[in-house]
Amino acid sequence: MSEANPLRDGLDTRPVEMVPMWLLMFQAPEEDVDRVFEAVSAIAPLRQGNTDRNGYRAPGGIEYYRPREGTPTGPEDEVRKRPGVDEMRVFIPREADMLKAVIEAIYEVHSYYEPVITVSEVLRSQCKGLDDSANPHRWWNKDGDWKSPD
Repeated sequence: MSEANPLRDGLDTRPVEMVPMWLLMFQAPEEDVDRVFEAVSAIAPLRQGNTDRNGYRAPGGIEYYRPREGTPTGPEDEVRKRPGVDEMRVFIPREADMLKAVIEAIYEVHSYYEPVITVSEVLRSQCKGLDDSANPHRWWNKDGDWKSPD
C-alpha cells in the first residue's frame, strides 16, 4: 500500500481542496505579455472556481543576458540589461497534452527565439463554495474595493 502524497494526490480541508496542478511561468517584455497570455488562455481555460482566464503578472524586472555564437544577433562581449521584463504565472491541469500545447503556443507568439518558460508541480487552492457571505474579512464586506466604479 502506497503512502499518501499530497503533492501527487491533493489535500482536503473543510473550506478548501488543494488540487495538484502545474504552475507555468513565462517571462516576456511587458509589451508581449498580454499577447502571450491570450495564446495560453485560448488553449487552457485557467479556471479558478467560478472564474476563468486567471493569471498573475509580476511587473518590471531587468533581464540580463549576453548573446553568444549562434544567436540571431551574433556574439557580443557585453552583458545586455533589458528593463521591463515581466513574469506571468498561470495554473494548468496536470495534462501532458495541454502542457505541450501551451508551451508550443508561447513559443509561437513570443518575441524571443528562446523564451524563458518554467513548470513546477504545485498544489493550488480551490474553495468548496461554503456560504461565508457574512465573513467580515471578505472584500465585499469592507469599505472600498480594488475595482473602479467606471
